[in-house]
Amino acid sequence: MQSVYDLEDTLSRLSRAEKAQVLQWIARDLGDTFPGIESNPGVSGGEACIVRTRIPVWVLVQMRRLGASDADILRSYPGLRAEDLSNAWGYARLHRDEIDRDIEENENA
Repeated sequence: MQSVYDLEDTLSRLSRAEKAQVLQWIARDLGDTFPGIESNPGVSGGEACIVRTRIPVWVLVQMRRLGASDADILRSYPGLRAEDLSNAWGYARLHRDEIDRDIEENENA
């Protein structure tokens, strides 16, 4: 793991946009909030989905597990943005059991 000083050096070389993205990741990890993810009982059975879409987070996670890159996923879903994937990965990291359950339920359906 990088020391705090190494991390500070790395951060100093990032663009303002990259620093903003890092801050978003940190805020989500600390606050367990995912503004780009929503669960609505009337959409996809209440599974966590990317806002503006009906794409469940578990679908994206399963694609990644099967070897798809972020670029592959974005090509498969032209309406998605890189930010959507970032939100999905953060959500999945903190809700691993839920995502694993959703994947398993789909595979057994």
